[in-house]
Amino acid sequence: MATPRRLPQDAPASTMTGLEALLADVRACTLCAGNLPLGPRPVLQADVRARILVAGQAPGRRVHASGIPFDDASGDRLRHWMGMERAAFHDPRQVAILPMGLCFPGSGRAGDLPPRPECAPNWRARLLQHLPQVALTLVIGRYALDWHLPGLATQGVTSAVQAWRSRFPRILPLPHPSPRNNRWLKANPWFEHEVVPALRERVQAVLSAQHEDLSSPLRGDRDALP
Repeated sequence: MATPRRLPQDAPASTMTGLEALLADVRACTLCAGNLPLGPRPVLQADVRARILVAGQAPGRRVHASGIPFDDASGDRLRHWMGMERAAFHDPRQVAILPMGLCFPGSGRAGDLPPRPECAPNWRARLLQHLPQVALTLVIGRYALDWHLPGLATQGVTSAVQAWRSRFPRILPLPHPSPRNNRWLKANPWFEHEVVPALRERVQAVLSAQHEDLSSPLRGDRDALP
């Protein structure tokens, strides 16, 4: 039986032109418009040169308003964990940001609603196919775990983050950086002491390698091709 993670047979090749066309289609999506209280506004960023993938949950209300991924308190904390400035974080040539749900799903009693279930099966595999340079994937929260690390997802977010070394340095599960998660962070001080320094070191290594690659005339010319 086919699963949402299977790449479609007719998926376009990983080229800038192909990704640009796909992003245009994604941003015009109205698949679940009738279930979105503020209407559709997919918020994401991607480039075939991106070396880091942030796999989050779904945009919040503030991000829906600005159209900028992680343009909120969660983003401030995530950038702090990564040791990145805002400009570099929002450069799609360095960081791709693909939440499991691309639009704000609305709010419930305990926070934002889960990502819309229609989104990932329709778009995620095709988008991921255009990110061949990714060397570090940050898997944030339960819904991203279900897709990217299903073996760890069954154990819950805390257990998955505790097992962070099992897939590092390619994949790193993280708790959600939302202020609503302050209680979890206080109850798990090892995260700030152990995981955050390793994350910062890995981010620096990945992006430093990318900058060295792009400084090569041969590599730079190749990446500039449409």
